[in-house]
Order: sequence, then structure tokens, then C-alpha cells
Amino acid sequence: MSDLHKKVSTLGELKESGWESVSVKEEIRRNLIEKIKCGETLFPGIIGYEKSVVPQIQHALMAKHDLILLGLRGQAKTKILRMLVNFLDEYMPIVKGSEINDDPFKPISKFAREKIEEMGDDTPIEWVHRDNRYGEKLATPDTTVADLIGDIDPIKAATKKLTLADENVINFGLIPRTNRGIFAINELPDLQPRIQVALLNIMQERDIQIRGFNVRIPLDVGMFFSANPEDYTSRGNIITPLKDRIDSQILTHYPRELKVGMKITEQEAWRSRNGTVTVHVPQIIKEILEQIAFEARESEYIDQKSGVSTRMTITAMEQLTSSAERRALINGENETRARITDLYHVVPALTGKMELVYEGEQEGAINVAKHIIGKAVKKIFIKHFPDPQKQKKKGEEKENVYQEILDWFANGNELDMPDDLSAQKYEEALNSVAGLAQFVEKNAKMDFSEDKFVLMDLTIEALHQNSMLGKEDLDDHRSYTDMLGSMLGSMGDFDDFEDFDN
Repeated sequence: MSDLHKKVSTLGELKESGWESVSVKEEIRRNLIEKIKCGETLFPGIIGYEKSVVPQIQHALMAKHDLILLGLRGQAKTKILRMLVNFLDEYMPIVKGSEINDDPFKPISKFAREKIEEMGDDTPIEWVHRDNRYGEKLATPDTTVADLIGDIDPIKAATKKLTLADENVINFGLIPRTNRGIFAINELPDLQPRIQVALLNIMQERDIQIRGFNVRIPLDVGMFFSANPEDYTSRGNIITPLKDRIDSQILTHYPRELKVGMKITEQEAWRSRNGTVTVHVPQIIKEILEQIAFEARESEYIDQKSGVSTRMTITAMEQLTSSAERRALINGENETRARITDLYHVVPALTGKMELVYEGEQEGAINVAKHIIGKAVKKIFIKHFPDPQKQKKKGEEKENVYQEILDWFANGNELDMPDDLSAQKYEEALNSVAGLAQFVEKNAKMDFSEDKFVLMDLTIEALHQNSMLGKEDLDDHRSYTDMLGSMLGSMGDFDDFEDFDN
């Protein structure tokens, strides 16, 4: 049957071929069952939904349900809807020239009925690929019933010299043109209530009514939707009668585990730059980058009803790569590794992805972003190294594993780290801190052979985040000093102002 589209070109040949007409939902169900039996991956590239969302979608499709994916932004809702087309047959026959994919065995448009009546078994057939059986509309406030359902076309009537009572003057909308296929509406609550009402007949009676015509056109179409939760969107709601007609409501979610989020970021982020610089992103930097999203989704400064999109870590990874790439270009290097300083260059990728509550607005988007990066650094650091807070609380009888590093700073030393340091100077700067290299070699709970200096860098930043080192963070460099010295220095500056006033 797979080669029918090459052999069959008339209605008579189609009848002889043994092809059977089934509803689109039966077609989806049949192909889904076959894929399950064969052990195929049903939604390739969709990560983290294997035990939650995907089984629920399978249940809905096997029950021949229309469904809605309900979830916050950046949860792959649209991507999933567009994959549903893979459950259709590869090719489908229609009456050639039909605007609404008329089934040759069950024609519904006047055009197709007249064509078959006139030509019989010689009626020409054409085959439509499944990719062309998917229609989609982003719900916008200016969407009209004519856009979705259709309307009469006076120009067509005048051109063909037809009366407005003739069915051939109908200009079909998007949904009829997707007859015998899948139609998806994204952000359904944005559709005005009066337009949502126009969908009621399609959802229940499976027909459309065009104004001016006392005729109902039965459609065969699978209807699928996406929406943000109603308690989040202030733009509109799904009217109750329409919600009642949507058979299955499936809740999507953000990655529940760090490793799942990392897989998504790795898959989606553009990191192969095909340029002159090779950028390596250490595993621990990837963990911190993903942890940023987890921290943001729990932050009191961010509106959790709005959500924090998975697109945030994807764009952050791309900016982090660009930061390292730029530094290598400045230093004439062909290869480089991402550093802690690159983490703070992803702030522009974060600020546009977070909706701040009042307290967050007071702090400012940039400060909130840096605060969340700092929390992520702390959380990931203690997964691989001794917790600085616990070390701080140890008595004199137990040695603080960070003491030698802290003593180096307490003796008046400073670690200055310009953003554009070459690899050699970066390593020299970190090696100058007494005890730092030995600490990483002795205490790291991971393989550090290639990332030793990144881990040394991370250790210094983590000590700052735990209020054990001071840090001056300027536009193009960061500088670490002893915490007490930093505080006294600030007081000294204050005294200078007092002296000036006197």
C-alpha cells in the first residue's frame, strides 16, 4: 500500500487498489499502535516527558481524543503538537483540485461532488503528503471567524458569475482547508470568546456553518490546542463550553532533574560555531548553568506563575560559549575553556526571560540575575567540594580545609582576574594563590584532569558566595580580597568622606 501514491491517479484505480477510507483519528490511532508495537521513539528530541506527558498523550490519541497541552512557557508544547503529524499515513488521496482535501469515497464539497458526478471513475486523484495535512494558528486578538472557518467571497462570485447562494463562492478558512488532517491552535486563551464559540460545532458536531448558507459541511479533523494556565495569563480565558468539549487536558512541566535539563540544553543550544576557535564547556559549568534555571524557578524575586522558560538556559549556554570564544579571539588562541567569568556574561540571556515581582523590580533585573547565578554556584560547588559553611563552623581541633587559601588573602594578597586573560596568565594567576591547587587535587569529588583551573577559579568564587572572601566586580574584571580587609577598606572610604566634610 505504501506505493499507491505512485500508481493510483483516478478514482477507479483507487477503488481497485483496496485502499480504505478511515477517519483521521482512527488513522492516528492505528499508526500510533503500530509504532508502539515496533518500539519506536514517538517524540524524538522531547526529553523529560517519558514517564509523564508522553504516556498521557498516547492514552488520549488511542482514545481518539482532542487534547490541550497546558503549561508555562518554554515547555515544548508547540514542538509536540507539530510532531503529531508523524502519526498520519505518509500519503492520503484527495479529489484533485479540492480545497478541503475531499475524500474520493466521501466527497463533501460541491466542487468534489460535481467532479465525481461528471467524471465517475475517471475522476483524477492526487496524493497529499502528511506534512501538508497539518495546520496551525497562533491565537491573536485580531483572529476572525472568517480566518478559521470561512466566509462568502463576493469577488469569487463576480469573477465566476455565480450568485451568493452558490456553495462555490465559499472561501474556506484554515480549519476546513485542514480537513482530514490535524489543526492546532496555540495560546488558545488569547482567542476572543466570540471566536471560541465558533469552534463549538467543530468540536462536537464536527461540522462548520458558513453564514448565508443553510448547509452544514461535515469535517474530519483532529483538533489540538496549547495554552498557559488560566491563573497565569491575564489576556483571556478558555470559555467553559469549549473547555468541556476538549476531551483531554495534559499538563506539561519543566525538567524535574538537573541532568534532564542539561540534556535539553545540550541538544538545543548552538555550540558548534564552525569557526577558528574550539570552546570546551566543563561539566561543572554546565551543571551551574542548569542550576541557574532551577534557582530562578524557586526565587522569591521572580513571578513563578509566569514561569522560567527552558529557552533561558539554551540562550545562556550560547552566550557563555560566545564569551569564551571572544576571549580566545582577542588572545589569538584556537582553543579555550569556559570560565567562571563567562557565567556572569550570560546575564543578558537571563534578564529577558524572567518576570520579576515587586521585590525583584526593586532589586533590579541585573542584580537578581547575578544573585541567582551566585546561588547556583553555591549549590553546585558543595556537590563536588566540602561545604564552606560547615568548614567555617569547625572548632580549633578540626582544620578548615580552606584555611590556607583564606590565610593567603588575609596576608594582604589580592587575586585580580580580568575577563580577557589569556590561558597562560589565567593559570599563573590562580597558581599564585597558596594552597589552591593542592586543595582542588585533594578535595574534588570529580575528575579534574582537564578542568583543574576552572575548579580552582570556582573555589575562589564559591568562597566569595559564602561570604568568606570579598569581591569587587567591575565591567571587565573581578578582584578577590580578604573579607575583613574588604570591609575595613569600605569603612576607610567612609572615614575619608568624613574627613573631607570636616
